[in-house]
Amino acid sequence: MTLATIVDRLIEAPVVTSFTKIGYQVRSRLDEWKPLDQYDLTGKTVVVTGATSGLGRNACESFARNGANVVMIGRDVDKTTRVRDQMVDATGSDIVDFGLADMGDPGQVRRLAESLADRLHIDVLIHNAGALAGSRTVTNDGFESTVASQVLGPFLLTSLLLPQLRAAPIGRVLTMSSGGMYAATLTVSGLQMSDTDYRGSEQYVRAKRAQVTLNEMWANRIPASDVVFHAVHPGWADTPGVEAALPRFRQIMRPLLRTPLQGADTMIWLASDNDVPLRCSGGFWLDRRRRSIHKLPATRRSDTVQRRAALWDWCVEHSGAEIS
Repeated sequence: MTLATIVDRLIEAPVVTSFTKIGYQVRSRLDEWKPLDQYDLTGKTVVVTGATSGLGRNACESFARNGANVVMIGRDVDKTTRVRDQMVDATGSDIVDFGLADMGDPGQVRRLAESLADRLHIDVLIHNAGALAGSRTVTNDGFESTVASQVLGPFLLTSLLLPQLRAAPIGRVLTMSSGGMYAATLTVSGLQMSDTDYRGSEQYVRAKRAQVTLNEMWANRIPASDVVFHAVHPGWADTPGVEAALPRFRQIMRPLLRTPLQGADTMIWLASDNDVPLRCSGGFWLDRRRRSIHKLPATRRSDTVQRRAALWDWCVEHSGAEIS
């Protein structure tokens, strides 16, 4: 065991050192990370949902600076256009495009996929859209909005873009999850919280647990020689989403919070590096190292073959995805 691994495990044990900028700063030095600006993504096409602020915006800017064809996905045409124009000015790249979709609306997700269908290939699809909602809302189809936008929508979009991903030299699907999922058990019947028991933070982590489980299941179903799947969590980063959803937490922890770019680092690395990320599929990552998806016995006990199969079937049924 190397010194870097020993130190990494010591940092990983207490959440505060692992998830804050302390973990990022120590690990980046110990493992001598390759700087993100040294990756050449010329000719690569990267599609990023939730691209207009926070982690997604920082990732898109990094990809654009490194020469990728970037497709930013947002919900609001005015905001998405404005951010795209700002990104072109900031990066000097003229190959930044955008698409529009509310990931909780299957009709919009399908139209987004149709708009991307004329591309010869998509090298990287990043599911980054997601927010912690303080109150419960439902979609027009009757699904809780967090589950619709962070579980069903990404599942459908992945299935629709599989032909373009398979056409790439090695397509990649990356999912930005959350360390909060460590506190959530895997559930299908309880995935959508009701009006009476709804708590925004609990609903969010249940959806995030489903995301990392589905990431592993995609990897089991699709050969890594076709498409590689990985999930990642950013640690605790100071993003507009955190400021809006967890203002008290942000106020207390702000000196230790990661910058948005530090939070996005591993996602960008997974999209850019052609060594470690391509040796495996289905991983869950923090700070450029693969992590277990379990920290608590209760979550491990909940992660049964039967529940996994039920989750997959539920997503297929309710997203309308056709997977071949």
